[in-house]
Amino acid sequence: MSAPNVEHAAHPAEIGSEPGPPRPDTPALAGRRHPGRWVAGSVALAIVAAGAWSLARNPAMEWDVVAEYFLATPVLEGLWLTVWLTVAVTTTGFVAGIAVAAMRLSANPVLRAISWAYVWFFRSVPVLVQLLFWFNIGYLYPTLSLGIPGGPTLLSGSANDLISATTAALLGLTLHEAAHAGEIIRGGILAVDPGQVEAGNALGLRRSRIFRRVVLPQAMRSIVPATGNLLIGTLKGTSMVSVIAVNDLLYSVQFIYNRTYAIVPLLTVATAWYLIVTSLLSVAQYYVERHFARGARRPPPSPWHRVRAAWRSR
Repeated sequence: MSAPNVEHAAHPAEIGSEPGPPRPDTPALAGRRHPGRWVAGSVALAIVAAGAWSLARNPAMEWDVVAEYFLATPVLEGLWLTVWLTVAVTTTGFVAGIAVAAMRLSANPVLRAISWAYVWFFRSVPVLVQLLFWFNIGYLYPTLSLGIPGGPTLLSGSANDLISATTAALLGLTLHEAAHAGEIIRGGILAVDPGQVEAGNALGLRRSRIFRRVVLPQAMRSIVPATGNLLIGTLKGTSMVSVIAVNDLLYSVQFIYNRTYAIVPLLTVATAWYLIVTSLLSVAQYYVERHFARGARRPPPSPWHRVRAAWRSR
């Protein structure tokens, strides 16, 4: 019986160990080529470049007019009102949405029914119709009063004086925002595993502490992306308040081009400012999502981290 070949026998410590460097005669693996991707990408890039070049060279764009009115005082004042209206509507609408979500999740059937009807109504009626309704509320109630039922009146005044165009815009957009925010918050809370609440109860934690430390941080992972989209949608939705003569960004450029007849250049100014503000909000949303994603998964590197890594690798 021949002795085993000791030279090729594997040592027990080598079993399961990491493979060593490849042998010099091992052929290198070549990646699969995808010429179709390069062709499709080249065609798409050529189409985008042709469209951008056509706009840049089109004399009807009147880029000198765009540059003249881009930082004009009326435009900046309209931009400030648009940003202020967006922040005010989002803040008040989100606070009201918390109350709506709490009512939807309540064990009281009356509160659930009222909140469901509120969400159903304000999600069904278009925002423009709501704005026009609040702007013409004086037709239904010429005089608005505040007082004790059956007692003295504390405050009374004309509806047209108390509810201006800006107030009507704030009311209409906030009520619409609250309905959507309530559903976003409710969906985020329902997305949390009920076992998390049961674990908190088993540890003897109070319900308020369970909600703050267990439910809310996990619900924010679902709430933040949808809230960011709602915020951007509100920013764009404020352009509808120009219909009721609120001096926002769109109304400002409309007022200018009704006088100068430079319609396309002024609309380009408004488009550029909407793109800038929306981009800033998207960047803020990205970092807020990274913050609340900690612990659930490893967040991807931010663009700044990627730039630093590329610079160090050089």
